[in-house]
Amino acid sequence: MSEKDAWVHMLKALADDTRLRILKRILDGTSVVNDLARSLRLSQYNVSKHLKVLRSAGIVDYRKKGPLHEYFVAPSLTKRVAKNGQVLDFGCCVFHFDRLPSNER
Repeated sequence: MSEKDAWVHMLKALADDTRLRILKRILDGTSVVNDLARSLRLSQYNVSKHLKVLRSAGIVDYRKKGPLHEYFVAPSLTKRVAKNGQVLDFGCCVFHFDRLPSNER
C-alpha cells in the first residue's frame, strides 16, 4: 500500500462520528472495549466493529491483558499527537478532539 493510499484509508476511517468518539476516548489513555462501550453508551459489538476499522487503518493498536484487549494510539501516530493529547496532526489536516462535544450522542 502506498503512503497516499494509507492516508486515504486513515481519513476514511475517521469519517465516521462513532469512530471519532472512540478515538477521542483512546487519546485520553488506553482503554478496553467494555469501558469504551459503557462510556459512549454503545454496544460492545458496535465498539469492537469500529475498533477493527481503526486498527485496519493503522490508527489504533492493542495489547492483550489477560482476557481483555487494551487499545491505544498506534505507535506510528504517537508523534502526531499534540502534547495535550487531544490534537492529531496528519500534516494535510488536523483533528481537534478537544473541540468535540464531551457528551455527544
